[in-house]
Amino acid sequence: MLEADFVIVGSGSAGSAMAYRLSEDGKHSVIVIEYGGTDFGPLIQMPSALSIPLNMSRYDWGYSSEPEPHLGGRVLATPRGKVLGGSSSINGMVYVRGHAHDFDHWAEQGATGWGYADVLPYFKRMEHSNGGEDGWRGTSGPLNVQRGPRKNPLYQAFVDAGRQAGFELTEDYNGSKQEGFGAMEQTIHNGRRWSVANAYLRPALKRGNVRIVNGFARRVVIENQRAVGVEIEARKKVQVVKARREVIVAASSINSPKLLMLSGIGPAEHLKKHGISVVADRRGVGQNLQDHMELYIQQEATQPITLHSVFNPFSKALIGAEWLLFKTGLGATNHFEAAAFVRSKAGVDYPDIQFHFLPAAVRYDGKAAAKSHGFQAHVGPMRSRSRGAVTLRSSDPWAKPEIRFNYMSHPDDWVDFRHCIRLTREIFGQSAFDPFRGKEISPGSHVQSDEQLDTFIREHSESAYHPCGTCRMGRADDPTSVVDPECRVIGVEGLRVADSSIFPRVTNGNLNGPSIMTGEKAADHILGRTPLAPSNQEPWINPRWQVSDR
Repeated sequence: MLEADFVIVGSGSAGSAMAYRLSEDGKHSVIVIEYGGTDFGPLIQMPSALSIPLNMSRYDWGYSSEPEPHLGGRVLATPRGKVLGGSSSINGMVYVRGHAHDFDHWAEQGATGWGYADVLPYFKRMEHSNGGEDGWRGTSGPLNVQRGPRKNPLYQAFVDAGRQAGFELTEDYNGSKQEGFGAMEQTIHNGRRWSVANAYLRPALKRGNVRIVNGFARRVVIENQRAVGVEIEARKKVQVVKARREVIVAASSINSPKLLMLSGIGPAEHLKKHGISVVADRRGVGQNLQDHMELYIQQEATQPITLHSVFNPFSKALIGAEWLLFKTGLGATNHFEAAAFVRSKAGVDYPDIQFHFLPAAVRYDGKAAAKSHGFQAHVGPMRSRSRGAVTLRSSDPWAKPEIRFNYMSHPDDWVDFRHCIRLTREIFGQSAFDPFRGKEISPGSHVQSDEQLDTFIREHSESAYHPCGTCRMGRADDPTSVVDPECRVIGVEGLRVADSSIFPRVTNGNLNGPSIMTGEKAADHILGRTPLAPSNQEPWINPRWQVSDR
């Protein structure tokens, strides 16, 4: 019998965390529906191979945006994990909680109980931090978080250059002080990718009251305004997985709104157009789509110390062999080992620009490595005002949704991006880089005017793969909210959504951490437990924020 107390759609960051917490006391049965296959094998488990599963149809849903009007009609890839562990099994393994004020903004927007004081205890509960700030970090949770070895001198040069440019340093951007330059944190443990499949799902499956059902979720089955199960397709057969208590959708910011709309929950006009009967007219479903964009600013290196020297097949084989035998060496890191969060200008009270630093000049997808030794910063604004939407292409559950990010549709985005490029040049121009700096590879030192920079941005900006916001959490009486602050879908009983789709606004940095936290906190709401007691810890805010960007 395909039946359980709780049925979760999706084994990704939030879904696996919920499976773990909902089954913890042994009182409830949980079924996790996952269409993707196993995450076993070196391509997923080896951290430095991160660009490979991202491009494999076996592990990725293969979504892409519609032609983006403000980017010259470019179509951008929108990878989402189709594998055990969801996108945490194909992501860059960068761990960022988000800034305290991000969550305070959520609460102000109607997500009551999701302010920083409320979510900090959940971040602590989920973490097993190695090297984080005392008192601010969890040390016994399922999610192992570490810092890279930072053996390459370029990592330190980046941090020193930030200090020389007048910016803050931070010992732990996931602690009291996000602002500044410092070490980047990774979800890597004992040399392996520490996805939610490894951290949460495997331990939960050992309990006996959790199981995975491999199948494609077609729609939520709703009777008399109550969700009673999920219709799935498995081995060419359609069947229903029944939920005795609740159905929880945790299928990603792309697939969660798609599944709600296929189930009759969404903008009524849009559903009728596709011949879908309306169960709940929620105009916010699929709207409010947000993402981070970034550029790669690349510089030639005058010393042969970058990863360029290991891009040949022989070196890669050696790295792979060392990793397979010992889980050590260059295969055991994602190479994102230095980072920065800074403010773009005076009057901005907390960071709105993120840097990832890499001792190589290479694209995220592993393509088009520069012809020489080089280093690069991935840089982008954190709080774009552009908004997009996920809509149905047809009522066929197998049809890919239409994804329109509307990137760079707000004029401020262009101003912010130009500033990001000029700021990166200023940092790469500091004396800390003097022993290493060759000529600028990308955009190239000839690209200087606003018009030239805008052309570069239009042609080369990339998604940082942080889509969110399409089932926005807010007040139950707000017509644009999809779920209330307990993650309940407004207008339908027994149905919740808990993943990055419920974020009212995108948080600073990478979204894996906040997505797991969402699953952790949602589990307490689902079980009717009193949420963890709010924290009274006060985050650091730059005392000069009103007068300076640094």
